Amino acid sequence: MERMKCIVAYDGTNFAGFQIQPNVRTIQGEIEKVLAKMHRQEVRIHASGRTDGKVHAVGQVFHFDSNIHMQKDQWKRALNSMLPEDIVISSVEFVSTEFHARFSATAKEYHYKVSLKKDKDPFMRNYAYHFPYSLDLLAMNEAIGYLLGEHDFSSFCSAKTSVTDHIRTIYHIDLQEQNGELIFQIKGNGFLYNMVRIIVGTVLEVGIGARKAEEIPIIIAKKDRAFAGKTAPGHGLYLMKVDYY
Repeated sequence: MERMKCIVAYDGTNFAGFQIQPNVRTIQGEIEKVLAKMHRQEVRIHASGRTDGKVHAVGQVFHFDSNIHMQKDQWKRALNSMLPEDIVISSVEFVSTEFHARFSATAKEYHYKVSLKKDKDPFMRNYAYHFPYSLDLLAMNEAIGYLLGEHDFSSFCSAKTSVTDHIRTIYHIDLQEQNGELIFQIKGNGFLYNMVRIIVGTVLEVGIGARKAEEIPIIIAKKDRAFAGKTAPGHGLYLMKVDYY
């Protein structure tokens, strides 16, 4: 048996999320369907983490074990020839059986795209959150500063999570504005369920003056989801990269 590490990109528009679920279309489901055809038996893949419905990925990572012997380029071609057009394997490499796509990860980077244009762009409706309001970027950058470092992010986590340890470290958050689009670039050692989207929603509220930047430490201290802002919609979120040891 050999273990393959794959980097996969996908357009999340027509998916209910990454994780396989009954009676809905998922990224895991589509990939495992292809692997089952190749192996003539069920093959389970293990991802760096789940992404929700409508969420996109440029650098999602998964691994699987196989007794089929092919070169990595052959694996890439074979998988892409059978996968639907909204899922593309960008690389395949052989790794040690000690490697695990989730547990070996050391950091993840997400981007969140916000369209600031007055009018909706029909070509971006599935790829950026339309938010046509004037923003105070200075206040937003001040708010971001309070989120950096290690904190208990319970206030920025969906109540639906089953995870009990809510302590995470955010290494950096950058705001990049260009051509009527604002991009949040967030990197940390891990993220809770909906954490990035709640951070974005809260910081946008600071940007329009609905709350003050100095409220962020208070929100963190409350450890209660009710005190943070709205959850930004999934279609603006992209998993860009996963780092490993």
